[in-house]
Parts: sequence; structure tokens; C-alpha cells
Amino acid sequence: NIVALDLRNINEAVADFFIICDADNHLLMDAIVRNVIKEVSLNTDEDPYHVEEGKVWSLIDYANIVVHVFHTEERKFYDLEGVWSDAGRMEFNS
Repeated sequence: NIVALDLRNINEAVADFFIICDADNHLLMDAIVRNVIKEVSLNTDEDPYHVEEGKVWSLIDYANIVVHVFHTEERKFYDLEGVWSDAGRMEFNS
């Protein structure tokens, strides 16, 4: 359940894009974070500006693109897709 939000037309946005996904447990969240960092580095030679890892919400900040990895229940609670409902939206379902 991966969603990309295009925030470029929102003046208050802190980034151009948010990528949002979720996992059922902390181990899977950690694996997603590690894999995103690895794949971005291999394919673009970019390192994250900042990484914040938590038990229910982790983020990888590439300045213009911020990847949010949530525990499934917290994704529903924080509802970033709803908060940024003015953003363009693309869904990538597995």
C-alpha cells in the first residue's frame, strides 16, 4: 500500500513529494527503511539528509522527497493522505 503525494502545488508543503507506506510490525518497517536507503544510494548515489527511526513511524528525508514508513495502525491514525488531501496522489498497490 504505497502512496506518493505530489505536494509541489501546495505553498505550505515542506517537500515536493511524500512517499507513504506501512508495515504490520517493527521488523518489517526497519527492513523497508534499510532497503529504501540502499536502493536509492545504489541507483542515484544520494544519501538521506536525515533518517528518523521509531517503533511506529520512521521517515527518510531526501529534502525534496520524504519517505514515511508507518506501522499500519499509526498510518490510519495520522492520516497524512487526509492532511495533505490537496496533493496530487498516485497509488502503488502490490
